[in-house]
Amino acid sequence: EGNYNNWEEPIKESIGWFKDNKYAARYVGSMVSDVHRTILYGGIFVYPADKKSPKGKLRVLYEGFPMALIVERAGGIASTGMFNGKVQRMLDLVPSDIHDRCPVILGAPRDVESVLGRYA
Repeated sequence: EGNYNNWEEPIKESIGWFKDNKYAARYVGSMVSDVHRTILYGGIFVYPADKKSPKGKLRVLYEGFPMALIVERAGGIASTGMFNGKVQRMLDLVPSDIHDRCPVILGAPRDVESVLGRYA
């Protein structure tokens, strides 16, 4: 939550809702470890875009896509949130460069849909 003040309002509102509803924040610092925990125990992994990094920080091809595929195959949802003018499924992105980046919101359908619903 170090970049909280730089996040979009829907992300801030979602984090507030999760805290108010007794979700515990976990951050190992490794996307693979954090997503593994999310798959095992439920919840959501959020690495949103912010004012400093409007395209996000995680690389589409070798961070976003692999984790999105695993999460979706496990029954979850993987989205970019609002990115390039629309809310979209991460696996529908079409990168133009090997190092393209994107925001990441993935996890249990209930939790991801709660975040994405705030963009409406």
